[in-house]
Amino acid sequence: MTQPDIAHPNLAGIKRVAVLTSGGDAPGMNAAIRAVVRTGAQQGIEVVGVRRGFSGLHRGELQRLGPRDVANTIQRGGTILLTARSHTWRTPEGRAKGAAVLREWGVDGLIVIGGDGSFHGGHFLQEEHGIPVIGVPGTIDNDLYGTDHTIGYFTAVETALSAVDKLRDTGGSHERIFVIEVMGRHAGHIALDVAVAGGAEEVFIPEDKKPIGDVVAIVKDSVAKGKRGSIIIVAEGYQGGAEAVAEAIQEGTGLETRVSILGHIQRGGTPVSSDRILASRLGEAAVYALMDGKKGVMVGRTAGGITYTPLHETWEKRKDVSRDLYRCAKMLSI
Repeated sequence: MTQPDIAHPNLAGIKRVAVLTSGGDAPGMNAAIRAVVRTGAQQGIEVVGVRRGFSGLHRGELQRLGPRDVANTIQRGGTILLTARSHTWRTPEGRAKGAAVLREWGVDGLIVIGGDGSFHGGHFLQEEHGIPVIGVPGTIDNDLYGTDHTIGYFTAVETALSAVDKLRDTGGSHERIFVIEVMGRHAGHIALDVAVAGGAEEVFIPEDKKPIGDVVAIVKDSVAKGKRGSIIIVAEGYQGGAEAVAEAIQEGTGLETRVSILGHIQRGGTPVSSDRILASRLGEAAVYALMDGKKGVMVGRTAGGITYTPLHETWEKRKDVSRDLYRCAKMLSI
């Protein structure tokens, strides 16, 4: 059997790239870092890791990374490079310091693994200092335009669903209503997937501004049908969150209601296979993008293929939830 040719044309003459993780951590970030490092090694490109994101970059926290440095990391949650939010990076002076550090290290391009805030930082670095930047979508919210899914999303859904299944057992035993809040400040992707997979009676997402009061009639109807307990899923970005929804239910029905806010538990844990595979493909694609001379774009996966979206479009254009899935959630909640 003929072995595949793994050589990729280095049209841009890239010799050294830097990689960092920024913003909230997401399961699968380590798989992306690993892919960047090992793809670079295979292509004769040196990779430098930046610790603590943009905050560490302007402080010069860089280290060389080789294939053995990323061994046994693909299954680990969080990020081995650490992450932090940087107020200094939001200033032109902070970005100038970071650019100077990258030049001192002879870096030809920067790969940023993170969400829209991280992409803002990379975008302005490139605009102000001409350093090529490639974004890799790493955020559990799945809210970036230009990719079907973001790294960490699949694991976050599975983590939340596991909690919902356990709470459903308790709710049924005590004949209680559980209002469960999942992450998603501006997007309801996690909430919607969890609602359908968890058999929820109702789901509240930021994309739909339906009145909280609607849930009262839904719960009353569920009780009339003989249901012993109900599960209501709320995205954290919905007005008032789970607490407001639970209060409306108690005031409108008098039924015992409990709130469970899953919070940051959804960020951690071993990444599921889908996140590891997605991260591996996008990490490889990010290195190839720099070699091809691309800059100022996010690598994504759409319909199974690699795509490139200008960084500014990833936050300027809106990525809606699946309206078909939203309809399905309603259809199956009888």
